[in-house]
Amino acid sequence: MYHVISHRLALATLAASLFMGAALLSGCDNPPDTIKIGVAQPLTGNLAALGQDLHNGVKLAVAELNKEGFKIKGKPVTIEIVAMDDRSDAATGKQVAQQLVDAGVVAVIGNLNSGVSIESAPIYATKDIAQLAISTNPKFTQLGLATTYRLVANDMLQAKAIGSFAANQLKAAKYAVLDDGTPYGKGLAEGAADQLKLAEKEITLRQSFDDKTTAFDELAAKLKQDKVEVVITTLNDFQVLALLEALKKADYTQLSILGGDTIKTPTMLKGIGMVKGLYATSPILDAKEFVNGKVFLAKYLDAYKVEPAYGGHYTYDAMYVLAGAMRRANSVQPKKITETLRSFDGYAPVTGSMKWDGVGEQRYGVVGVYAARKGAWDLQLRSDRW
Repeated sequence: MYHVISHRLALATLAASLFMGAALLSGCDNPPDTIKIGVAQPLTGNLAALGQDLHNGVKLAVAELNKEGFKIKGKPVTIEIVAMDDRSDAATGKQVAQQLVDAGVVAVIGNLNSGVSIESAPIYATKDIAQLAISTNPKFTQLGLATTYRLVANDMLQAKAIGSFAANQLKAAKYAVLDDGTPYGKGLAEGAADQLKLAEKEITLRQSFDDKTTAFDELAAKLKQDKVEVVITTLNDFQVLALLEALKKADYTQLSILGGDTIKTPTMLKGIGMVKGLYATSPILDAKEFVNGKVFLAKYLDAYKVEPAYGGHYTYDAMYVLAGAMRRANSVQPKKITETLRSFDGYAPVTGSMKWDGVGEQRYGVVGVYAARKGAWDLQLRSDRW
């Protein structure tokens, strides 16, 4: 009798296991109660204000989506943010990427720095996790990964904007080109220098620093000695402010500074009046330049009691596009989200829409050229209008 009961029990157990396995397979894409979205940005250090702004954009969107009742397949799903500090450091960024993968995020909005995004990208790709980055170095999408998505225009377009504006609008005889040694800074500076050469402009000084240098007395003396009229730079805002102080000390301020997007910040506006002209190019257009920008700015100010420092409206939009992709895919599986994004024209509440080409470049990317005047960045030109 014991053997008969054991045999029947074994058969019943096997049948139950097969049934449960089939049920799991058929329902494996049923949405969970909660999903995790990763945010990887510099939340401490010199670029913390920019990274926190990008984090704030995601938080604002997630709060709205959860409040309105985000659903997949008709089931309410709560979105949870897992935010980590990449410290603007590639090695730390790789560690953060692995931690976010291990935490079970379904997509990541990050990073700010190109060097960090490039190093992190292969880690996300191993698990088919979409990485939506505001980084601008072309190498990010040239990695050939299905998971890389850029939120703005890349540096090839920005380099053209810098070179064209410097050569045709500033019309100087002698130029200097400076970079911060990062993939972003070095690549953008080289592209700008190439544009100046095409315009047959003289570059009297070409120099690299690291992204933390603030001692520029020697540089200021060189600029004065070479009688440089325009400095093109991809240094960060705090570095350019230090350079302005050094130029003031050297009594050489009758020159113009034209920077990349890391100087188009509220902090950099402290430099107004310290030199002849202060300009910046950026693929990060101000929220106020969009039809729905005023609504976003009002909500942002109400939530955080400060003005946006950089591109929080782009990460806000990115979160809404991710939500739309999940709804379109009827899934929160990373691979399905990634596949949907590649063929998806996502609704972006502030900027209008986001759509990517086959390698993850933003089809609607635009570069603006700005002048620092009267306590604000004043738009001069846009690449979609010249």
